[in-house]
Amino acid sequence: MNLQGIYGHNLSYVHKIRVTRRSEIIDTVNAIVPLDQLTISPVLAGMNGLNRGRGATQVAADDDRSAVLAWLARYADTPATLASYRKEAERLLLWCVHQRGVAMSSLTHEDLLLYERFLGDPQPAERWVMTVRQRPGRDSPHWRPFAGPLSTSSQRHALSIINALFSWLVEAGYLAGNPLSLGRRRRRVGPRQTSRFLPHEHWEEVKATILAMPTNTPREAAHAARCRWLFSLLYIGGLRVSEVNSSTMGGFYSQRDRAGIERWWLEVTGKGNKTRIVPATAELMAELMTYRKSNGLSALPASGEGSPLVMPIIGVQKPLARSAIHEIVKGVMHATAARLRAKGEGWEAAAAHIEEASTHWLRHTAGTHMTDAGLDVKAVRDNFGHATISTTSIYVHSEHDARHDATQAVHKIKWDGGRDL
Repeated sequence: MNLQGIYGHNLSYVHKIRVTRRSEIIDTVNAIVPLDQLTISPVLAGMNGLNRGRGATQVAADDDRSAVLAWLARYADTPATLASYRKEAERLLLWCVHQRGVAMSSLTHEDLLLYERFLGDPQPAERWVMTVRQRPGRDSPHWRPFAGPLSTSSQRHALSIINALFSWLVEAGYLAGNPLSLGRRRRRVGPRQTSRFLPHEHWEEVKATILAMPTNTPREAAHAARCRWLFSLLYIGGLRVSEVNSSTMGGFYSQRDRAGIERWWLEVTGKGNKTRIVPATAELMAELMTYRKSNGLSALPASGEGSPLVMPIIGVQKPLARSAIHEIVKGVMHATAARLRAKGEGWEAAAAHIEEASTHWLRHTAGTHMTDAGLDVKAVRDNFGHATISTTSIYVHSEHDARHDATQAVHKIKWDGGRDL
């Protein structure tokens, strides 16, 4: 099937996946390989799946892999979403073929209960879990679909993506029904407050870990500087990991108001390719200049500069992969937890909570601390890109200025303990 011909430019996803001819050295029918290299035997391909729709379909896919690719093609213009959705669809399809021995379009509710358990403990680990510390690329023979077991919250997230896939395939007529629709439905009584953030005392411990990092060698000094800058971006700016990964130094710019006061901003592109501007407070700008000088760059970035926001320690100046950013954050969290446990049993609860924290927790932490400090909810919403920022009113510029001033006044990282900038 020529998917490019069927989906046209919407399948630019095909171009985002570099198809390597590994079939010459790897059995793509029996090996665990990425979706773009996967060959499925006819009996498991889903052309005669037990849950296939029997009427007219709205997609040209005639097998499960093609149906998954058709669904993924819808997200070709949002790389972060595409990568997240591909990962979960890929895991499911590989599990169907190599573990369960059933076509995806024949899955039952009971099958998916088993799959949920599998996500929490993907065994045999040597077949499903990466063993190389630095995660290999998708064209590497060491590639595996898992970095380790998924937490309970990650399992729920994975199944929510699979549910979206099944729902779309039902709507398209490819599947007769959604086997995940029989899952337990939890009643929601109003909005839930997130618990995935670091309270102030835990955040101070994380900062202490970064400030105590060794700097005896050039590599140690570069790693410490990068950690401090990354955590400053994630906390002061409240950025998503995808925004850190995709933005450049050229996104910083300054504007003066009518009184001649200069304010710096960082322009990022977030979910749904929506662009927003984040207040680059005096603290953040000071951290930026320190980080840039440590990398041999000018104090301030030039307009349109292509240097990544967070740079690798060695090698060419290319953006850090999201997985690398996650690993840096988790490394700091693990080090903080280990340091607290060394203090005694009374620190175990704090250590366990910090150890659980992820990169996205820092965004929740920033939002929580902003509101704790009395920052207006609307300013927090706009800082985080939770709503579209109006650009049509003459008052918008003054609203931005007020938001910048309010954010800078109350939301500080205070690496040096309290000196205001």
